[in-house]
Amino acid sequence: MPTHPQHKLQPEDFVNALREMNTYIDVMVDDLVELNARAEKYARLRAAEGHSIAEVMTHPVITVRADSSLAEVAHLFVTQRISGAPVVDGEERLIGIVTDADFLRVLGVPGHHPTHNLWHTLEALFVHDLKFPEPENRIADLMVTNVVTVSQEQSIHDAIDAMKKHRINRIIVCDDKRRVTGILTHTDLMRIFFDRIRGNTFKQSGK
Repeated sequence: MPTHPQHKLQPEDFVNALREMNTYIDVMVDDLVELNARAEKYARLRAAEGHSIAEVMTHPVITVRADSSLAEVAHLFVTQRISGAPVVDGEERLIGIVTDADFLRVLGVPGHHPTHNLWHTLEALFVHDLKFPEPENRIADLMVTNVVTVSQEQSIHDAIDAMKKHRINRIIVCDDKRRVTGILTHTDLMRIFFDRIRGNTFKQSGK
C-alpha cells in the first residue's frame, strides 16, 4: 500500500491506530488493512502538524497603536477587511490585541455569551440601542493585554494546542524581543487542508 513520501509510517502511527481500534491482539487481514489506513491517517496528521508556523502564518501584519482612536481602528478593520489587529508600542513590540469582539463588548453586544450564536449577535447590532463610545476613546481603553503568542520556529501542532487551550481564533507570532512577525488564524490552518485537497486532486487526475 503506497504512502506519500512525506507521510512515511512510523511505529507511533500504528500505536495510535491500534489504540483507536481498541485492540492489540487477534488482528485479521481486514484488521491489517484498516490498521494501515488509520496509521496513514496519523502519518498525514503528523506531517501537516510538522509544518513550522513561519510556513503558514500571515505576514506582514497590520498593527495599531494604543493611542489610536476607536474610529480609526474601526475604519481600518472595514477597509482592510480584518477582524483583529495586534497593538504595538513605538518599537513595534506587542503590548495587546484588539478584535471585533472587543468592539462588540464596548457597544454592549453579547458577542461571547454562551447562549448566543452569530445570528443573535447580528440581530443585536440592528435592533438594540447600542452604546456608542466617545470619539476620543482610545484603543488602550479597549485592547486585551494578556496576549497568547508563539514563535515562528514552533510547529503548527504547538499553535493548535495553544488556540484550543485558550479558546482563541488567532494567535500572534513574535520574535524573542516580542516584535510581531506574523499572525496565525483558523483561515491559515484551513489553507493547509485545502492545499492537501488540491494536491490530491491533481495527483488523481494525473495533472
